[in-house]
Amino acid sequence: MIFDVSNPHTLQVTVLPEHIDVMRHTNNIVYLQWLEAVAWSHSSALGLGPSDYEAAGHGMVVRQHELSYLQPTHLHDELVLATWLTDVDKLSTHRCYQFIRRRDGQTVFRGRTHFVCVDIAQGRIRRMPPAFYQAYSAAVCAVADKDT
Repeated sequence: MIFDVSNPHTLQVTVLPEHIDVMRHTNNIVYLQWLEAVAWSHSSALGLGPSDYEAAGHGMVVRQHELSYLQPTHLHDELVLATWLTDVDKLSTHRCYQFIRRRDGQTVFRGRTHFVCVDIAQGRIRRMPPAFYQAYSAAVCAVADKDT
């Protein structure tokens, strides 16, 4: 498999019957669920899981998604979901995604998400706690610009 960056964080999934819509391919909402799953998996691997967000009283929320559905996926397709961080500042992170179908190595989806840090209790944008900034900035990958 050829990823857009070397050594992205990955998660494997299989398209199940409940993922299929009337068009007989994976429903768009499922891709959003997979974005969330692989992002949480990566964040947790960096030491920032949901309980860490709660303890810090801060969390990262979506400001904007860019989603490109490149090829449909179908029942029983096995996919590798890849994610990596491209930019981190004191208030936000920028995360990229690439989903590859295992059987043919085709990239079926690319996406980007801009997250901002918020105070959980007040719901207001705040600077990231130092632990967030250190973990996320240390994980930033250099990437060639890909069309999404």
